Amino acid sequence: MSLAAPRLNRLPAAERGITIGDFLVPVSVGERISVRARHIALIVAGALLIALSAKIRFLIPGDPVPVTGQTFGVLLVGGALGAKRGTAATLLYLLLGLWLPVYASDHYGAAQVFAFTDRGIVLGATGGYLIGFVLAGGLVGRLAELGWDRGLVGALAAMLVGNLAIYLVGLPWLMAAAGMDPATAIAKGLTPFIAGDALKLLLAAGIFPIAWWVVDRRPDER
Repeated sequence: MSLAAPRLNRLPAAERGITIGDFLVPVSVGERISVRARHIALIVAGALLIALSAKIRFLIPGDPVPVTGQTFGVLLVGGALGAKRGTAATLLYLLLGLWLPVYASDHYGAAQVFAFTDRGIVLGATGGYLIGFVLAGGLVGRLAELGWDRGLVGALAAMLVGNLAIYLVGLPWLMAAAGMDPATAIAKGLTPFIAGDALKLLLAAGIFPIAWWVVDRRPDER
């Protein structure tokens, strides 16, 4: 089923595709720069926000997957920027991490995704979660374009879809990279993060209805 299906759309045609990110650039600034420049500025800002959120982290003893603020940042950026810009921002973040220490690790991030050795390509244990960020950013962004972020219940559902997308890629990758069976991968790569993810989902979902309430009180900027 397409994410453009009528049953998923919650907006009139005139508002479809508009996200809260379209109101983040002040009117006085937006009038001086091109549409493309605004898009690029929002994408770069989104990638930097994810990079900053990655620095909120701590390790669970014996677990290769750290607890970080990245998920919160990815969901927030995807919902704010929409499908194309959200995907671009997460991709830019991944690319930056190949050369700069913007991942949760203090080291350059290429080895967290994959590494070339005499045994061939070796997958990093957390690389699947990083790649899942791109899928999550696009999915949450598309749902935001359809109006899911305008109310708390819809925003929660959109954030949950995005969070599940991260694990959909991250867990099989973890199994392949670390040689884990499904039960061990779930115990190491999912179960310890459920409570934290629930909190991040609530925080991210709560921001959007409040942001739209603020925008609705300033109709001259819509």
